[in-house]
Amino acid sequence: MIIKIFTTGGTFDKIYFDAKSEFQFADTIIGDLLEEANINFDYDIVTLLEKDSLDMNDVDRKLIHDAVGNVKEDKILITHGTDTMAETAKALLDIRDKTIVLFGAMQPARMRHNDATYNLGFACAAVQLLPAGVHLAMNGQIFDPLKVLKNRAQNRFESFDS
Repeated sequence: MIIKIFTTGGTFDKIYFDAKSEFQFADTIIGDLLEEANINFDYDIVTLLEKDSLDMNDVDRKLIHDAVGNVKEDKILITHGTDTMAETAKALLDIRDKTIVLFGAMQPARMRHNDATYNLGFACAAVQLLPAGVHLAMNGQIFDPLKVLKNRAQNRFESFDS
């Protein structure tokens, strides 16, 4: 089994330089985190985008959709900014026979105190255990992209009934 990991930007891979919160994207840190965790599965990391999710558009979502749809692997992880993660997940719902898990972070992985490392580990477990479909893995929970919202005030994702 090979898990395909697509990175698209978002807070997970941001580097902040000053108090004004200006940021840049660096090469993804996911490979380093997986190596440090001594994981025991094969993976392939592909960077698709380096964007804040608020800057993503339909062209970007099509790029992600086509990349996921065209790979042979059936276990897919996607790093994504939290602001529009559910929107991108909805754009992937027509892809069949693949387990697709989107995850991100509220704090960059390079910061000492972050949720990125936990979210990565949780997403790695989720993609191996969940059935085919599109899922969000955040805050220690699995979410249906059609029934989730980001609670900005609480800095977490929450389910709702449609």
